[in-house]
Amino acid sequence: MSPIRFFFRLIFVGQETALMADRHHGRSMTRCNRNVLTCCLTRIALFCSGAIFGLSTLQSAEIEPKSGIRILPANIDLRGENAWQTICVQNLSQDGRLLSEIGEGVELQIEDTKVARLEGRRVIALSSGKTSLKASFRTSQGTTLTESIPISVTEGDRAVEIEFRNHVQAVLARNGCNTGACHGAQAGKGGFRLSLRGYDPTSDHFNITRQDRARRIELSEPSRSLLIAKPSGAIEHKGGIKLPVDSHDYRLLVEWIASGANDTQAADPKLKEVEVLPGQVQLSIGDTQRLIVRAHYDNGRIEDVTHWAKFSSSDESVASVDEFGQIKVLGPGEGAISVWFASRIALARVIVPYSLDTKSELFDTFPVANIIDEKVIAQLRSLGLPPSDRTTDSEFLRRAYLTTIATLPTAQETVEFLEDQDINKRERLVDHLLERPEFVDYWSYRWSDLLMLNSSIIQPEAVKSYYFWIRGHVAKNSPWDEIVREILTARGESLENGATNFYAINQDPEGMTENACQAFLGLSIGCAKCHNHPLEKWTNDQYYAMANMFARVRAKGWGGDVRNGAPERSLIVLDRGDLIQPLTGKPQLPAPLDAPTLDPNDPTDRRIALADWLTSPNNPYFTRAVVNRVWAAFFGIGIVNSVDDLRASNPASNPALMDALCESLQEHHFDLKSLMRLILNSETFQRSSRTTDANRDDRKFFSHYYPKRLMAEVLHDAVVQVAGPPSEFNRTELLGSDFRKTAFYSAGTRAIQLYDSTVANQFLKTFGRNQRRITCECERSDEPSVVQVLHINNGETLNPKLAQDGSNVDRWMQRFMSDWRGLIRHAYLSSLSREPTAVEIDGLESEIVNVTDDERRLVIEDLLWSLMSSREFLFVH
Repeated sequence: MSPIRFFFRLIFVGQETALMADRHHGRSMTRCNRNVLTCCLTRIALFCSGAIFGLSTLQSAEIEPKSGIRILPANIDLRGENAWQTICVQNLSQDGRLLSEIGEGVELQIEDTKVARLEGRRVIALSSGKTSLKASFRTSQGTTLTESIPISVTEGDRAVEIEFRNHVQAVLARNGCNTGACHGAQAGKGGFRLSLRGYDPTSDHFNITRQDRARRIELSEPSRSLLIAKPSGAIEHKGGIKLPVDSHDYRLLVEWIASGANDTQAADPKLKEVEVLPGQVQLSIGDTQRLIVRAHYDNGRIEDVTHWAKFSSSDESVASVDEFGQIKVLGPGEGAISVWFASRIALARVIVPYSLDTKSELFDTFPVANIIDEKVIAQLRSLGLPPSDRTTDSEFLRRAYLTTIATLPTAQETVEFLEDQDINKRERLVDHLLERPEFVDYWSYRWSDLLMLNSSIIQPEAVKSYYFWIRGHVAKNSPWDEIVREILTARGESLENGATNFYAINQDPEGMTENACQAFLGLSIGCAKCHNHPLEKWTNDQYYAMANMFARVRAKGWGGDVRNGAPERSLIVLDRGDLIQPLTGKPQLPAPLDAPTLDPNDPTDRRIALADWLTSPNNPYFTRAVVNRVWAAFFGIGIVNSVDDLRASNPASNPALMDALCESLQEHHFDLKSLMRLILNSETFQRSSRTTDANRDDRKFFSHYYPKRLMAEVLHDAVVQVAGPPSEFNRTELLGSDFRKTAFYSAGTRAIQLYDSTVANQFLKTFGRNQRRITCECERSDEPSVVQVLHINNGETLNPKLAQDGSNVDRWMQRFMSDWRGLIRHAYLSSLSREPTAVEIDGLESEIVNVTDDERRLVIEDLLWSLMSSREFLFVH
């Protein structure tokens, strides 16, 4: 029998379920045929890139006949002479949803033109008083739609006072003057330095008005000021023209300098909120939509700051946005536009249905098992995106095992489940899996990833202590808030209280702060260490206030080279001591993020107050962070992506779903198994990964299950389970590519039972295990590579295990004797958790029968190898 013939025969017989390779007849088990490598690489890469899902033509249709119009904002309050407010007029659906902006055909009229006037789509104050704005639109059916909103003008005869913090800083930020690429760089530009994005108004005002003998402003002739002459082009400026002389920003800076270049005053209003309108709008492909941004101040003033805001799109496949806040719809889906003003973030959500022809009634026919399905179906309805059918029992069984306990079901377990006629068997299976010992192995491993258990950072004995502390809580099903609280408030000996090793991994207040926020809140606040966060609301002061919560943590015996076996270490907390804020040179008052300050003289352990705040149900980040991590473990992607990036400018794909899951977890007192049970029993989780013509373009709304390659450790253990011989884990890798022997792991240890990420194993390294060097999901990789294909094809894992004496090949040949159909069936059930098709079993049986006894073992090895190198095996689907 020709190896090439065998290869292609199995490809066709298996109907593309296996990647069978050319094998040389011999014990070397080498697969080196170039066609094989090309086939493997192409098919794995195509699957991982999503090409397997295909492409579909985007659909766009006319919006339903207009049933009403809406003016945004709903009321206009103008304060000061020539104050203005931009407006837009929107279509309304029959159920009150905002549809596209009406660009043409709208008649606008102000009732009292002495109070305000119109300039395009802008209302401008003239004098104090009250009036109204009326919009009229005549439809093609001859109906006239109208809408009116009130207008109030106060202090209409008084010039608007220009405030340094609220106005001048906004001009500098909008024109990029204080960005990292310009004067906001650490060293500034051309001898002129501003704080990044204006986080330090006091120093900015000094540098503009006082530094270098006040050379940058001319009070008597403002237009000659360097602050204006350079960006306006009057004097050569490397940054080009930023302030045209006919611009509003140019006039504002001139007026500010002419009025004395005042500093921020204590009486100046403080920004409370940034509002973006419309907050949510349904559009169609090709539509445009303007955004309006309003700043709300603590004195009641509302100011149109659209011209100073910065805009970015969270998903440019759905919609793009220009620098003026004009949205252009490009494709179907749901995206968000992030709006940044004065270090505040606001979001506008854009819904673009995949098809306007999908009848809403269709979604009433899809089954709903729990709150997850309610929220998912509601969003799919708004997107015109019908979901896929329910997955088969076989696919559900394999998916539930791999995502819950990281273990393949055995052939016997598969048969028993498939033959079970109980309509509640899936629910019973979920309850069974949540109580399996492998559940403890798997979730202890996942939380060890999060908490960075790594013997290149702390000594191996400390890693072991930390791991068994985690494992003990997983085994007890301790509430998540209790686990986190014990970590944050840990004290004592490192080998007796494993939780104290959180402070061995993070040994300074800044590191403790950044890793606690990343691990438990999904927030990366490291940028705020040097300046206000450029993508979030966190300030430099908030960073050091948070870090000061850890300032009194101390350790005895911690330090030195961890490879030399340092003695046990002890964690203590002092009753005094503060962290200095480098910007001021003074201690920063301690406070959790967005929480009141603590008494700096209180000797109580500040971490107790921190734990109270962090684990509180009222904390908007704590519950969301763990919900998102658990969801991603089951679905391959989070409700928020990246999984540990919960900044305001990175919104959830389904906010209502996120809110519902958070509420459920809090109601169940942070019992993570309750969340997992809810997910596993949902129709959303049990949906097929097979797409339809209508939903194949969906990548984040859960209209179907998204196939994802098994994580390295789970894939390794699946190979061992099918092939037979276990791997040995007897070395750890040190920094510098040195190795150290370890006796921690007994024979038969599985990869998901390893508690140290430095354990040496080429398979795990090749397939992208988490190195646990930083608290980030990015430490784990599922990117396909040629090295992975080569390892499957000719590496030290699959082939040697199949060829080894005592492997499952030997056991199954002895067990099934000449019952080759039984062996083939058992191989499929063991590896793919399904029965082989009639075509597969007939074709494979003939291949096994038509070889000599000496060749038969190699043929069966080839069978198992082809099953384990198939997409069906490599992916959870």
